[in-house]
Amino acid sequence: MKKLKRSARLVEMTQYLLNRPHTLISLTAFADRYQSAKSSISEDLAIIKEVFEEEGLGELHTLAGAAGGVKYTPKMQVEEARKIMERVCGQLEQPERVLPGGYLYMTDMLGQPGLLADIGRMFATAFASKEIDVIMTVETKGIPLAYATAASMNLPVVIVRRDNKVTEGSAVSINYVSGSNKRIQTMSLARRALKEQSRVLIIDDFMKAGGTIQGMMDLLHEFNAQVAGVGVFVESGELENEERLFEDYVSLAKLAAVDMKTKQTTIVLGNFFEGAKTGDQ
Repeated sequence: MKKLKRSARLVEMTQYLLNRPHTLISLTAFADRYQSAKSSISEDLAIIKEVFEEEGLGELHTLAGAAGGVKYTPKMQVEEARKIMERVCGQLEQPERVLPGGYLYMTDMLGQPGLLADIGRMFATAFASKEIDVIMTVETKGIPLAYATAASMNLPVVIVRRDNKVTEGSAVSINYVSGSNKRIQTMSLARRALKEQSRVLIIDDFMKAGGTIQGMMDLLHEFNAQVAGVGVFVESGELENEERLFEDYVSLAKLAAVDMKTKQTTIVLGNFFEGAKTGDQ
């Protein structure tokens, strides 16, 4: 790269960091890239660090020593997340979104790149202190959420299938009980998709009793993998004589009430916004 003026270097360096979250970048790499002294690079990074923290874009961590450098950790301030999710809750309360069984139509919202990026940053914020190797979801609507979260955490994505695909080779399959209709269903994961002992963050779009997520947890046992966390976009607050299969999860929104006759719903903020759930922020 040709030598840049400082103003241009700051812009390019900022973009470089934003595109490489959770990646350790040495001062030498920056110095070589911009043909500048390490002292100048350090001054630039100090400016970027200050702006990131003041604007709530995340944190820039500096690691000293020969193997040191800087690492960008994306985060979102609670108030910014609150404004975004309050707007989302208002959109989810539209009567035409109510589906049979107390579900919500959200596919159109999960196709908006800007919103997905924001959701990814929220989950990345919630689980910033966790040691995670991979993001897991089940096909199909959880896939964009998983990739958005993975982009903010610089992690790979593993997709659990409803049935085994020939193109994925041998797989581990289990039966699980759907929390909504109590039917026995099957999910599978290719043996090569996940390394044993992996620490896994499960991401899903909607959760009622949690049968599907519990199924993924059971599937992880077959790989000797560990559940590092569970994040859901919307949880249901009305379980109709059902019990939640697990309690340790982070939700961004909650379907607090739904009237199937009038199609009226009440969507409130999820437990991400409770003090006990936002300690990493």
